This record gives sequence, structure tokens and C-alpha cells, in this order.
Amino acid sequence: MSHELCAKNTSLGRHHHGTTPLISFFTSQSSMENMLHLAPCHASVPDCFIVPPEQLPPTASAGAASLPVIDLSGSHDEVCRAILDAGKEFGFFQVVNHGVPEQVLQDMEALCNEFFELPAQDKAHLYSEDRQKPNRLFSGTTYETGGQKYWMDCLRLACPFPIGDSTSDWPDKPQRLREMFEKFVVLTRGVGMELLRLLCEAMGLEPDYFDGGLSGGDVILSVNHYPQCPNPSMILGLPPHCDRNLITLVHTGPVHGLEVLYNGNWIEVEPIPNAFIVNFGLQLEVVTNGMLKSVEHRVMTNSTLARTSRAVFIQPKEDCLIGPAEEFLSENNPPCYRTITFGDFRRMHSIVKLRSSLNFTTNLKKTQKNMKIGAKQE
Repeated sequence: MSHELCAKNTSLGRHHHGTTPLISFFTSQSSMENMLHLAPCHASVPDCFIVPPEQLPPTASAGAASLPVIDLSGSHDEVCRAILDAGKEFGFFQVVNHGVPEQVLQDMEALCNEFFELPAQDKAHLYSEDRQKPNRLFSGTTYETGGQKYWMDCLRLACPFPIGDSTSDWPDKPQRLREMFEKFVVLTRGVGMELLRLLCEAMGLEPDYFDGGLSGGDVILSVNHYPQCPNPSMILGLPPHCDRNLITLVHTGPVHGLEVLYNGNWIEVEPIPNAFIVNFGLQLEVVTNGMLKSVEHRVMTNSTLARTSRAVFIQPKEDCLIGPAEEFLSENNPPCYRTITFGDFRRMHSIVKLRSSLNFTTNLKKTQKNMKIGAKQE
């Protein structure tokens, strides 16, 4: 559902849950005025952001559990085991003493805040609703069949390696943004690759198993901004989903919002200063034949504080063939997934999402598992 339709619904008086029309911010046809963070205020929630009550996931369970926190400066063997154990049980964990300087993290946080505070004309050239565009600024991902939009603005940048080779548009303000963003990506990717090497050691794989094509795709940096919301109980910042890549590292500030599904309950992630939140993507689940799980997570908003996160996605090359590693297969443990290229997986991901509503993760995994092993790709 577009913002045009959203505005149309509002003007016709179709207000659910007692909402009222928002200011003319949402009635303009200017694309940049679709950005949530540019509105002078949010007095109410527009209809197109409201998630039907039956589609809203249950609230997080207080005190249900907490994510493991792994100190990477600890004993090598203990760190390896802790990463594997956390991956098996949660699919998520936090890491501290990871080697990325605190100043770099602080500079990134400050630059991201500066970017979202820029006037619209300074970033209008970045706005695009074309999902194939590698670098773009956009708002409120739309799931085509559900029609809802999500309370989030996102600056998404693709960073090929070697770093600096990108020919796509980058923000030219604030000053030093590209320099600092690329530095952050290089350092954060380095942490991710070290985590994968330690994980390989714990699983009995060669330490460099994930080097090369499995991790050689463009690194995606997503700066997600979730403005204050007048009624958080009606909307989602991001719906429940699994990441389709290999491994994700997220740096966030002190504001809560990220929640993880654990044993059927949603648990709130407690932000730790200067830590990275790490989660395994669907490709790690495939490679380990389901031993490691890519776990659903979501983002909730609040009415008093905006939240900004910086997520680095390490992913395979488009033509990289990905399937269960032989080390995880046996007569009693046949492959649960077939071997396909990451590009084909991404296309399947998009098709499944088109057929789904808020939660397409289960459908995606079933689609992959139900395909005949070795079936020909169209």
C-alpha cells in the first residue's frame, strides 16, 4: 500500500482504533515526505501503519531469558564453545571486547544521527522505492499481501570488497560519512569473519570454510531509524523475520526495541554499551543442515525515544553454491536442504515473501525443505 493510498484512506475517515488524520505530511506526493523522520510531529498513527490485532505477535515475556554475552578476550577454547552453544540454543548472542575501537562506534552513532537530522533536500537524491538499487534511502517496508507499512526509515548501502570500489550513490553529507561508514564496515566485517572462524573450529570444520564465495558478496550496511511512535501497540518497527544472509552484526544505542523468539516466547534484548548483537542467517542454517538455527526477531517501537541501529550483513556471492556441508551429513542425517546458488535463494525468498503476510519465515524454510534434493533450477 502506497503513501498515496494511506493518505486517501485517512481523508475518507477510515480510522481504526480511534486514530485521527495525521498532518499533511502524509498527504503530499513528494517522495521524500514519505520519510517518517521528516515529519514535524506524529500526533497519531496513520491507517496504513496499523497492524490488525490478529496479526500482531504477542508481547515479550518479562524475565523469560537473556541472550548470552561472550567476551572475545577470554580463553580461546571457551570462546569457541560459547559461540557454538549460543548458536545452537538462541541463534543470537552479544559480543564484547571485540576489537572495534569505542571511538569508531561513537563516531558512527553521531554521524548516523547527523544524517537523519539533515534537511530533506540534502538527501533527496538517495530516496528510492526500487529494491534493486544497491544504495538507497527508503521508509516503511511494505509486504505486498499484508499492505501494512512499518515504522522505520532506512539508509541501505552495499559495500563491495575491496572497500571503496562502489560506484553507486553515497550520501555526501555529513562530511566524513563515507570514510567513517567504510571504516566501520571493514572493522565489523572483520569481527564477523573471526566469529565464523571460531565457530568452524568448534564445529570441526576447517577455519577458513566460510572464506571465499560464502562470505564474498557485497557487505550490506543498514542504518535503521525508528522514530518515536504515538501508539506503539498498533504497529511494528520490523515484523518477525529471519535474516537470509550468513551472519549479521548489529550495533545499537541504549534504546530497547529488538526482540528475539526463544522457546516460543519473545524476549527483549538488553543493549550493552559498545557490544555487537550477533545473529546467524539462513545460510548458516543450511550449511549446518539445521544444527544451527536462524531465529526470528522483530523490532518494537516506543512513544518517548527514537532508536537507531547499524546492522552489517555478511553474505555470499550471487553465484555461490550453498548446501549442507558433508561434515553434517550421514546415513541417519540426510540433507534437509538442497544445494542452490545464493542468487536463486534470494529470488525464492522474494517469491515466498510475496505469497505471505507478516511472517514468511516458516513458509520460506518449508519451501526450501520441501523441494526435492537435486531438483533442477529453472
